Amino acid sequence: MSMGVRVRVWGDYALFSRPEMKVERCSYDVMTPSAAKGILEAIYWRPGLNWIIDRIYVRKPIQFTSIRRNEVKSKASAFNALSAINGSTKPLYLSSKAEIVQRGSVLLKDVEYVIEAHFEMTQKANASDNPGKFKDMIMRRLRRGECYHMPCFGCREFPANFALFEETEISTAYPNETRDLSYMLYGFDYSDPENIQPLFFRAELKNGVLDVRNCEVIR
Repeated sequence: MSMGVRVRVWGDYALFSRPEMKVERCSYDVMTPSAAKGILEAIYWRPGLNWIIDRIYVRKPIQFTSIRRNEVKSKASAFNALSAINGSTKPLYLSSKAEIVQRGSVLLKDVEYVIEAHFEMTQKANASDNPGKFKDMIMRRLRRGECYHMPCFGCREFPANFALFEETEISTAYPNETRDLSYMLYGFDYSDPENIQPLFFRAELKNGVLDVRNCEVIR
């Protein structure tokens, strides 16, 4: 039995933020492998299962738009919370007047992809876990539209609709074109919890397909 799956995802907007943009966000041209993995984990995740992204098919033309929105520049202080527990009178709220700033973002609009992925069993799998069981549960959840939490395209403001893709052929928006997308975020290395490292790869869109099966990952 093949442990692979194809999932169609689509939505109005997407924001796959480039890490080099420190203040105002700017999206990559295409969904990143880590974002695709996050969508699949929102649909189905178990400790004994690890999703691996194989290909991302771009089904609609790449289009950008820009917006400005209010964002909070700070976060609630854990120190203040601990002080309050111990009897301090320090405020536990953020003053919107003082903390909110307006920032611009460059987004993708009207996006649609097909995520082609497979999963592998991990050492955290229970004795009753097996690939066939996981595959059946994944297919059932995709057909019913079930998820643990709503998948999103980079930010919670941009939800991702999803469905099982059961067609044989996958058409793309760029069937006869090759695009160099430069370096793109692949994911993170969590092997050392004290020193989590970002991983990058040289992305190339060939005939509308981002193939990450044999890409060279660098730190």
